[in-house]
Amino acid sequence: MAADGGSSSLQLPCVFSPKSRQFLALCAQDGRLRIWNTDSKTLHQEYVPSAHLSATCTCIAWGPCRTVKEGPQRKKRKSEAVQVEEKADLLAMGTAAGTVLIYSTAKGALHCTLDGAHSGGVNCVQWHPEESLLYSGSDDTNIVEWDLQTGKTRSKWKADRAAVTSLCVSPDGKLLLSAGHIIKMWDLDTKEVYRKFTGHSTAVTTLRFATTRPPDSNGLYFLSGAAHDRLLSVWQVREDGKDKNSVVSFTLTDEPQHIDLVTSNSKEEAVRLAVVCKDGQLHLFEHFLNGPCKKPLSPSCTVQMSDTKESPMPIPLLAAVLGADTRTVMLAYGSHLQPVMEKVEINTAERHVCLTRDVQTTLSLSMETTVSKVKTPIVNAKSKVLVPGLPGHKAPLKGTSQGSEKRKKDTKEMSIAERLGEIDLSTVSEKGASKGTASLQTDNFAVLLVQGLESNDASILNKVFQTRKEMVIKKTVARLPLSAVLPLVEELTKRLQGHPFTAFLMVRWLKAVLMHHTSYLASLPDLVTQLGVLYHMIESRVKMFHKLTKLHGKLYLLMTQMATSDSSNMVSDVDHTAKLVYEDESSDEDEASGDEGLPDEDSDHWEEDEAVEEAMTEDNQEESEDEDPDSRTESKANGEEDMEHGNESEEE
Repeated sequence: MAADGGSSSLQLPCVFSPKSRQFLALCAQDGRLRIWNTDSKTLHQEYVPSAHLSATCTCIAWGPCRTVKEGPQRKKRKSEAVQVEEKADLLAMGTAAGTVLIYSTAKGALHCTLDGAHSGGVNCVQWHPEESLLYSGSDDTNIVEWDLQTGKTRSKWKADRAAVTSLCVSPDGKLLLSAGHIIKMWDLDTKEVYRKFTGHSTAVTTLRFATTRPPDSNGLYFLSGAAHDRLLSVWQVREDGKDKNSVVSFTLTDEPQHIDLVTSNSKEEAVRLAVVCKDGQLHLFEHFLNGPCKKPLSPSCTVQMSDTKESPMPIPLLAAVLGADTRTVMLAYGSHLQPVMEKVEINTAERHVCLTRDVQTTLSLSMETTVSKVKTPIVNAKSKVLVPGLPGHKAPLKGTSQGSEKRKKDTKEMSIAERLGEIDLSTVSEKGASKGTASLQTDNFAVLLVQGLESNDASILNKVFQTRKEMVIKKTVARLPLSAVLPLVEELTKRLQGHPFTAFLMVRWLKAVLMHHTSYLASLPDLVTQLGVLYHMIESRVKMFHKLTKLHGKLYLLMTQMATSDSSNMVSDVDHTAKLVYEDESSDEDEASGDEGLPDEDSDHWEEDEAVEEAMTEDNQEESEDEDPDSRTESKANGEEDMEHGNESEEE
């Protein structure tokens, strides 16, 4: 079998590698692909796609195991020839942008990118078990057959009226199942529909072949699961075509999220099934597929996980695969950002099994085993260790003004209401205000913020978070004790999810926290899980930004073009007729046609105008001389300069 089926676009993909189950591939909320080694329980590789924010990974499928060439090797004699182990190497990732990325674990880099065929997001990818072919289904209702050797499409066809949400290739590589709301079985040689199956009211998210028999033997079965559906349906491909309804159904507690099965090769062999549901439970089934069964089958064993606290909380299971033995199961549980992998033996005789695990200790152990550049000091019995967040280990306060002792007494005696009254955020401080009052305000802010976070008082927090002054925010965050940093980040994360206007203010606080307390945050062991929501939310906010800026640019271009066209229409034509005609030598003919020239009266007027202007300038000069004697001297100096210029011109 090629690989575990790709997850639906609503869920975060999480798939074990085939055969040896050596690797676990996950795409978490931050858009990165992480490949974990299940043997050493450590992070094997991490890959960040170039467009991981705008084109998130929607589905993953491991390719068939193959022999990987690892550099040049000397030729071996026939007697030395050893059978080379086939390893899981290639991994196909479908993205929301319509591309398919092929990642190589052997190279630790991107193998190739398949794009240009889908106009919508890719929902599912499936490998051909033998040939180097890959099939992808998309929101654009098409299925594309990719040739991995050339990196181009071999064929593309319309599969459904709705989006293609799931695919599965038969073990012999001759048939392909596709599903939107209707399940269709395609002949891969002719690309024609072989059968249709209807029965799901919602989008089908899971398709798996349950048997390896040929379709004309009445022994070919496959199963399907759909969104918001608590049943797994099993369908029989009958020779007579009477296969309209499902023959068997398995009951679940929630919609299926991850399925692993051991196929049946004959009627005497049962199908073994491990289904992880969306609620984090694992259900194990074992059934002989031999015709219809009216009653829905309940699981032979249900597995849940919980932590070891006094009031136990459930730990969600992410994926599970069946081992060669009927009792052994490989589990992945916890967070997508930091999963825990474990091989367990389950007593299948019991109907309900609850496994208790201390996730924090297992996480810290796995964190220690991963490659780290941080050196841990050797601690003697006499030495005292200060742990971040304890009362004896606080952030140093910056230099305060002289009246700090009095202020401390005042802050102890004042009630919270009085402090809130003192902080008037609406009034703008005057320029002449002393620095002491500013430091008093930031001191009160830090104390209030800590009290607000401890008591979870919305009114105090609202009052503090309303400030817009950068300096006040920075100083307040700098004065916070380390124990209050993480609660502050959690509170900011909650508020960032609200209205964009409040988010704009919260970003300033978050920026200040990251500036002052990065070293403390980096020292926390479970930081990744605590900041996962923040990463995911920021990415979802930024996702539309690129499209909006494009739209803004286009609209701006249109508006400016319209404005310029309007203004060009408003400009009137320039009058090209001459206002004044001056003639050097007037002939007799010109004197006769005196109408064309300007009348003599105008010249008299010009002389009068010049006389009036001279009188005006003389009056102004007298006034300026009376008002300012300095200006007179300046004018003299200017006059002298003018005279000098005049002399120069005369000499020339």
